[in-house]
Amino acid sequence: MCGIVGYTGHENAKDIIIDGLKRLEYRGYDSAGIAIQEKGKLIVRKKKGEIKELEKLIDGEEITGTTGIGHTRWATHGEPSDLNAHPHVSADGRVAVVHNGIVENYMELKRQLIEDYGILFESETDTEVIAKMLGVLLEETDGSLSDAVYELTRKMRGTYAFAAIAADNPGEIVAFRKDAPLIAGVGEGFNFIASDIPAVLRYVNDIVLIENEEMVVATPDSLRIYDENHNLVKREPMKVTWSLEDEEKGGYEHFMLKEIHEQPKVLKETLYRRLDENGRIYLDGIKLDSEDLKNIDKIYIVACGTAYHAGLVGKYVIEKMSRIPVEVDIASEFRYRDPIVDEHTLFIAVSQSGETLDTLAALREAKSKGARILSVVNVVGSSVARESDDVFYTWAGPEIAVASTKAYTTQLVAMYLIALYLGDLTGSITEEYYQRILNELKSMPDKIQQILDRSDEIENLAEYLYNRDQVFFIGRGLDSAVAYEGSLKLKEISYINSFAIAAGELKHGTIALMEPETVVIALATVDRLFEKMYSNIEEVKARKAHVVSIAKEGRTEIERQSTNVIYIPDCADEVTPILSVVVLQLFAYFVAKIKGENIDKPRNLAKSVTVE
Repeated sequence: MCGIVGYTGHENAKDIIIDGLKRLEYRGYDSAGIAIQEKGKLIVRKKKGEIKELEKLIDGEEITGTTGIGHTRWATHGEPSDLNAHPHVSADGRVAVVHNGIVENYMELKRQLIEDYGILFESETDTEVIAKMLGVLLEETDGSLSDAVYELTRKMRGTYAFAAIAADNPGEIVAFRKDAPLIAGVGEGFNFIASDIPAVLRYVNDIVLIENEEMVVATPDSLRIYDENHNLVKREPMKVTWSLEDEEKGGYEHFMLKEIHEQPKVLKETLYRRLDENGRIYLDGIKLDSEDLKNIDKIYIVACGTAYHAGLVGKYVIEKMSRIPVEVDIASEFRYRDPIVDEHTLFIAVSQSGETLDTLAALREAKSKGARILSVVNVVGSSVARESDDVFYTWAGPEIAVASTKAYTTQLVAMYLIALYLGDLTGSITEEYYQRILNELKSMPDKIQQILDRSDEIENLAEYLYNRDQVFFIGRGLDSAVAYEGSLKLKEISYINSFAIAAGELKHGTIALMEPETVVIALATVDRLFEKMYSNIEEVKARKAHVVSIAKEGRTEIERQSTNVIYIPDCADEVTPILSVVVLQLFAYFVAKIKGENIDKPRNLAKSVTVE
């Protein structure tokens, strides 16, 4: 979950790397550091805290080298500190390394270095082992950094990507990928390596995706890729179509608020890219047809966090429309329970980044058992996408805030389109129903905008409730799936202890926690379940809870049992999650803003979870 940037060219590497690190700070921000080649030595500077602390450290220092590497850290081994920050260096200080991921056998390698070479260690990290071992191997390979990296990766076990430079190899960066993201940026007289595209987008649009167990060697005038057997690989760059402006805040105070307000636009983009000239759903990245579907008797949707919550909605709508049984699994649990998967299984992986390690590992487990893999991802060319049989790209654009908003709603649209597509293939839905739900989806951007235009109402509510210690979210059916996402958003960025539960489960323990003025956010947007939900609201209101209800316009009777009501535009029951979640996103945002929290970069969290 850390950020890696490397630059080799003819300009000042320090400034370019710092700029790239700022664009990756959402991936990790416990500490930051740089290593620059200069006049036959390495200049290494690193500091605990955000990148601005590193900038203060090197402010005014004359660092003019044109090749270097940089890093933003999200701690896994060892607490955030100056010593544990990357880069780490070899025993003689002639090799520097930045690293994302985990080296599982680092203690074994560390013991070998101590016993055989008498090497001393300063940090608590596994990364320092990489640097120290590379220093040893560099001598044994007669100064070839690429050979040393190749030999090292044969000794290492784990999930990682790392980049290295050596004082005696001017202009050269060597990087390796093992189950963690790595890309290269191609320029005229300069090249980049990085863990994610935003780091280099200011300078290049030509991107080379580094595949698993590949090594990349970058110099100002060349970019060479080698496979796991050290054979040269030829690969053409891909052109990135989104611009640097897509990443900027555009006048909004926070990226999260900007991304909430971008939802009407990106939902249109995701939807209308999937409609043909006749207005029917055309899933260009999905080759699954009616014959293939006859072979499918079960669907798994597997994901983590917010993507998992999108999967809960997906289960409901795919089962309803296709009549194929669907299970939703948390990716980190899936492969450890010996799931029943075979060639009759459709496995749907959902991931914003396409690099979520647990999801990727679950995908590989299912694939090894013969399942067909369909992925819903936002990042073109990501690992999950490349290892799938079918891909649905959500076209949300870059999402910088750690707390996901527009990626989630585009994942919901993906679930509805896949459900309609499968329902049409199986003949389980009528043409009338198909068109009705499709028209409802087409209306979502305008209806979301109506909610955004009334955001003052939600901000006023946040002003009143921001100082509560805990908040409960309840709902039934699709509303319960949205309750989980609303609860996650609130706890992620405001640090309020929030808890979501299916409303029918209240009596089975949770109602014991209801006290006067306990805040309960009750989703009651499903007409079919409205009366049941109304009864649940009465139960908590009888305990003098402060009830904030979310309901469709026209359902004014809910005001009798609610302290506050937020209305969403009227729509079909099936699509209410797309609207109700926007209310909860705004509520979480305003609560965190009023509390003065770091909304875009909440503590202990990072955007792309690339470790187990």
